[in-house]
Amino acid sequence: MKKIECVIMDWDGTAVDYGCFAPVAAFLKAFAEKGLTVTMEEARGPMGMTKIDHIRELFKLPSVTEQFKQNYNRNWTEEDVVSIYKEFEKHLFASLEEYTTPIPGVIEVIEKLKRDGIKIGSTTGYTTAMMDIVLPGAAAHGYTTDNCVTSNNLPAGRPQPYMIYQNMIDLAIPSVQSVIKYGDTIADIKEGVNAGVWTVGVILGSNEMGLTQEETGKLPAEELNRRMAAVRKRMYMAGAHYVVNTIAELPEIIEIINHKMN
Repeated sequence: MKKIECVIMDWDGTAVDYGCFAPVAAFLKAFAEKGLTVTMEEARGPMGMTKIDHIRELFKLPSVTEQFKQNYNRNWTEEDVVSIYKEFEKHLFASLEEYTTPIPGVIEVIEKLKRDGIKIGSTTGYTTAMMDIVLPGAAAHGYTTDNCVTSNNLPAGRPQPYMIYQNMIDLAIPSVQSVIKYGDTIADIKEGVNAGVWTVGVILGSNEMGLTQEETGKLPAEELNRRMAAVRKRMYMAGAHYVVNTIAELPEIIEIINHKMN
């Protein structure tokens, strides 16, 4: 019988760091130090990609390109990307441990899936050095996965599928039909689609929503529903098979997929 044998989780905005705020703050500070203004919405756009690729995408924004020309009387180069990346790393490493609290419901659902015999992998836009902070921080709060793969030593990060394939190798999962990729960014969705696995997006707590838990709770119901519907549409348009409000719905999605495959 065909069934889901592995769920590959994202980290920030999916498993920990409700709203995915750790990298956003670091991006804004790093660009500001170079006299460049990036909005929070712009900073969130490429989220999920490897961080140096993310910075490169922000440089490509017309507003940032124009600001750079005005400030430095030249076009930006790869050296400028690397320079800002170094500043980004400095800010991120200084605060990363503060953003390792699991999103509500994650620990309980993941523990249930583990008891059901499902292996829990993970992929991330962070580097191995960054995950060396996140992994023990999340574990101290009670959240662990069976495997974590970064794009270090792989051909590319998201949206390419290599981190998913490496998880499958590490966890001895022979078929993409037995895998779910679960994440909160468009890059997560595209990673899953490119890998040919079942792909599930999550809305609340996500980078795509970009709200703290308190802000989410204070939104009028009509506005909250409007924003959630917009995120749901973006995820489906990116190729998601399913989009859930919270991780509490994931076990039911697994049950549905298992039924479909048989």
